[in-house]
Order: sequence, then C-alpha cells, then structure tokens
Amino acid sequence: MARIVVKFGGTSVANVERIRQAARHVKREVEAGHEVAVVVSAMSGKTNELVGWVNEASALHDAREYDAVVASGEQVTAGLMAIVLSEMGIQSRSYAGWQVPIKTDDSHGAARITEIDPTELDSRMKAGWVPVITGFQGISPHNRVTTLGRGGSDTSAVAVAAAVGADRCDIYTDVDGVYTTDPRIVPKAQRMTKISFEEMLEMASLGAKVLMIRSVEMAMAYKVRLVVRSTFDDPDAPQLAPDGTPGVPGTLVCDEDEIMEKQIVSGVTLAKAEAKITLRDVKDNPGVAAAIFGTLADQGIVVDMIVQNIADDGATTDITFTVPDSEYDKAMRTLQSAGDRIEYARISGSKGGAKVSVVGVGMRSHAGVASSMFKALADKGINIQLITTSEIKTSVLIDEQYAELAVRALHTYYGLDKKDA
Repeated sequence: MARIVVKFGGTSVANVERIRQAARHVKREVEAGHEVAVVVSAMSGKTNELVGWVNEASALHDAREYDAVVASGEQVTAGLMAIVLSEMGIQSRSYAGWQVPIKTDDSHGAARITEIDPTELDSRMKAGWVPVITGFQGISPHNRVTTLGRGGSDTSAVAVAAAVGADRCDIYTDVDGVYTTDPRIVPKAQRMTKISFEEMLEMASLGAKVLMIRSVEMAMAYKVRLVVRSTFDDPDAPQLAPDGTPGVPGTLVCDEDEIMEKQIVSGVTLAKAEAKITLRDVKDNPGVAAAIFGTLADQGIVVDMIVQNIADDGATTDITFTVPDSEYDKAMRTLQSAGDRIEYARISGSKGGAKVSVVGVGMRSHAGVASSMFKALADKGINIQLITTSEIKTSVLIDEQYAELAVRALHTYYGLDKKDA
C-alpha cells in the first residue's frame, strides 16, 4: 500500500465527462489499496475567464479581491470531483486551500507556500477517505484567500505530497510522460522511463512545458517523487511502464541515485523567440553588471543567456545577453534611457533567435559533450551566436530558421532516436 497525491490539470477536468474519466484513475488507485488525495486545477479556460471578468470590472483592482474571484475556479472543480467520486462509491470531501490549511505569504497573485498543516488530510486518508483539494491557492497571514500564480496547482500538489509524506505525486496531464524532445519536431522522440530532478528542472527552464519550474524545485527540495502521466489513458488498462514492464505508466522524476544508467544526454530542448542585445565598450568598473541587469530587473525584464568579453586593455568590455522577443523593445528603451548611469559606446540587437540546449546528468563525467554538439551543428551549416554551459547542460543561440533542424540533428547525433536511449 502506498500513499499517493494525484493532480489533474485544466484539460483533464475541462468538463464533467473528463472529471468522471479522471475520477476513474483515482478509483483504480483506491481499489488497489492505496491512500489517495487529489489536487485539482480549474476547468480549462475558466481561470482566464475569471481574470477577464476582474479586468472588465476594474483595470485598477484590489489584488485581494482578484484572488477571491480567481480562486473560485478550483473550488468548482474540487466540489464536482468529490461529487463524482462519491457517486462511484468512494468516500470523498472537497477542501479549499484555507480549509486544509495551506498557509502562504501575503503576496496576492503570486503567493508562496510557507506551511501546510497535514492533520486533517492525514486523518481523512487513514480513514479511507479521498480529500479533494483546490490547487493554486492558500490563505495569507491575514486570513485572506491567496493564489500562487503560474503553475500554482502543480506546486500545490507537490507541497501537499510533501506535507502528508506521500510515496509519490502523480501529475496527470494531456501528455503521457516526458520525452527526449518535442515529438512534434522529432517524431522519433522517446518517452523516458526516469529523469532526475536536476534534468527536469533544466528542461523546464529551457523550454519544456510538461512541468512548471516551481513544482520541480519544490519536489527536488523535499524529495517528492513525481510521475508525469496522461489522464486520457484507459484507467482500466494494465498498468505498464514505458519499457513495457508492469509498473506505473508515464515518466518518473526522481533523485539521481534512483537512476542506474545515466545517459550522457537525456534530452534536447528548444525555446524560440529569443532576442539578443549587445552593449559595446562598456566601462569595466566594479558594479557595472549589477547596474545593467538591475535596471532591467526593475522593469520586470527577464534576462537569460549572458556572455561578457573583456577588451585587451581591460578598460572596457562587451556584454551580450538574451531576453524574450516580446521584451526586446522595452529592454532597448530601458538601456538607452539609462545611458547616463551605464557608460557604453553603443547598443545593438536583433530578434528572431532560438535557444537549443542539450541536457544530461551524464555530462558531469564525460568530457567533450559541448565540442561534439558544436560539431553536429557545424555539419549542418548552423552558425552559433552565443554559448552558455552548466554542469549538466549546454545551450546555444542560433537563428530561429534553423531551430528545428538543430533539434533533429542533435537528437539523432546523441542516439536519442533509439528505443533504448
């Protein structure tokens, strides 16, 4: 018997029929003897609708009332899921975040979880009940409903799993696992049986959309094993792992120690619409980088890749970095208006870049991964504009027109097309 927290995203609970399908997955686990808690998102599109109503009511609204409205979407789903489970003969009760309670800070619209009291959930689960908890929300120190921002339901599920000591947290979504790259670009992309927290965190930050970064960070911090699997699989079908053996379908995201065979490269990611900005002949004084990137941060502009080149005389430096295409014009205006505080000779930039990355914990113990990546791209005639590396990833910025060619080339080069990759 295991203790499992299962989470269903918006597409998995888009209507009552899909809620019933999701509930069948819960019923299967309960009938197998497991203790189960459920975390749900709002129905697909409902949160955007609620946000639209708030903005229609007033462009300048109180963030506390915004949360009160937007949090209602998950309450509807939780209640409907509890009703459906009860109809199936499974004892169930819905819980809003404040009823658990899931305690957060006071940052309305982007709150962070500070504590979860597991007492109520623990007693219900031990008694054979299935608590259905609203994702994406909690309660502030001032007893106001808060919402957690983008990816909040995944984060809620991982936090609940950590609080109740779950053996794993199953994230049900509209894909059946984590793939070596986007199957829409590379049809031969393979579903992975296991991936480490660090690899998943890198892939999520580099463009993979399967899991949100915050939830992976929390899972890694609290050692909560995650399983990414599809709601749309037949709940009554034999439970088979990706390699065809009996087990849990989907991809297990776990500690590196659980992975026996570590691939040198586990996956290839792609992030399009990357803009490049270069500041030329910047005065190389202490604090200049802080001034540049602090100015951008004050405007809410997220910077990604950063490369600095010091001139031979050591007096000046060129600094190149990337931002999303959508932030390019704002970033250029911000830096041009800050010319009196940041001494540079000129500024240049362009939109239409793409960041392609290879990720793998095996890169720690294998030399030459970066150079082989560059060779694979050179063989296809693809020019590299920027390069950044970390212990388990190498990223390059290239022209967007070559993005998919690069992904396909690297996926094949590192042997990820093969079934046993």
